Amino acid sequence: MPDVWDPAQYERFRRERAQPFHDLLAMVEPRPGMRVADLGCGTGDVTLELHRSLKARETVGVDNSPAMLEKAPREPGLRFLLGEIEQFAPPERFDLIFSNAAFHWVPDHPALFTRLRAALAPGGQLAVQMPMNDDHASHQTAFELACTHEFRRLLHGFERRPRLLEPAQYASWLHHLGFGRQHVRVQVYGHLLESREQVIEWVRGTLLTDYQKRLTPADWERCLERYRELLLPQLSEEQPFFYTYPRILMWATL
Repeated sequence: MPDVWDPAQYERFRRERAQPFHDLLAMVEPRPGMRVADLGCGTGDVTLELHRSLKARETVGVDNSPAMLEKAPREPGLRFLLGEIEQFAPPERFDLIFSNAAFHWVPDHPALFTRLRAALAPGGQLAVQMPMNDDHASHQTAFELACTHEFRRLLHGFERRPRLLEPAQYASWLHHLGFGRQHVRVQVYGHLLESREQVIEWVRGTLLTDYQKRLTPADWERCLERYRELLLPQLSEEQPFFYTYPRILMWATL
């Protein structure tokens, strides 16, 4: 499938997307000489900040978008790899596996967390943040549109990614995988956007890419217009528009 990730579109809301990263980073326990993996690193800007903040010996960013990785920064001890999170199986273990807003794209979380546990060194840490906004009209409208007769055919039956599980389930998995300490929580972030139309621009840089890459340019434009027609009447016309966005944050250490 084509790489439809657009760094410019994604970073239109860079400031709004930054706070969850900082909140997740604050959960990490810095240790000397850490070896760090950032899975789903995107353009690598936050990977650089992660690397510098932890004074890591080495930080490896992994992403499946060549367009995103083209923007990746350069710094000693920092490198980037093109790859899928589902296939992450490093020959050397890491002191920290970090992921900011990427694991919600990955199916089969029990298998994923089991693999990541095996990739951690003794005393290693896992820090993960995932959007948990499937119930908002911005997401629900996209899922429902994809199930209509016209777009289900064009999408060849593609269905939404699996919903995230309840925080207690993740906490239970972490316990049974041998993590001795953990912190799991849901936090609701509120974003003040210029207007309700900006919600569409927000999801164009993330959620809607899952549909865009499966459609021809003409079908994608028709899908986007229909999405707009269905979504906007569900949102208030207040300016600025208050966009609520829950996220699950979790940290654990062996």
